Amino acid sequence: MGVQDDGVRAQGDWVPWTPDEVARRLAAVEAPWAVAAGWAIDLFLGAVTRPHDDLEIAVPAARFHEIVAALPGFQWKVAGDGRIWPHPQHLDRHFQTWLWDAEQGCFRLDVFREPHTEGRWVCRRDARITLEYAELIHRSPTGVPYVIPEVVLLFKAKHRRDKDEADFARVLPELSSWRRDRLRGWLTRVHPGHSWIDEL
Repeated sequence: MGVQDDGVRAQGDWVPWTPDEVARRLAAVEAPWAVAAGWAIDLFLGAVTRPHDDLEIAVPAARFHEIVAALPGFQWKVAGDGRIWPHPQHLDRHFQTWLWDAEQGCFRLDVFREPHTEGRWVCRRDARITLEYAELIHRSPTGVPYVIPEVVLLFKAKHRRDKDEADFARVLPELSSWRRDRLRGWLTRVHPGHSWIDEL
């Protein structure tokens, strides 16, 4: 089984690794990487609350090569707007990079190459929002690094798919008042008028 690329619609099955498996494979990577998106919510909650079709991690864009070096024997695809290209085509246009396991005929991992400056993460949606990596990344009891929930929800707020709404509803009761305040401030700046602002 193969995968089509070169600008065609993204095709190929996803059989994602688990966060623990990714943490094992990336154990020697020194770059500040972390599980992102829906899996990060579950790591924060300490339980798998819903099925996950894929697995995303975030890493500073300039240190993506450390992830590549830690995962030899796989192929990388640049993904964006529902299409994929062989790495490194269009690397400067899209921030997602998918790991293709040619032997098993499936995708394993989606790597977000994130903006950063002077050792700080920079939000893709608003460059005024930045955090030290020590604040951006927390760890699960088993040591898996994950992005803090208010950052995850800031990105989920744009599309508001059913799973995004469900993730928000699940994590909201577990957010401290200061996390709620911070997310409310970010949403007011990035998505003014968003319904989550009142719910926070």
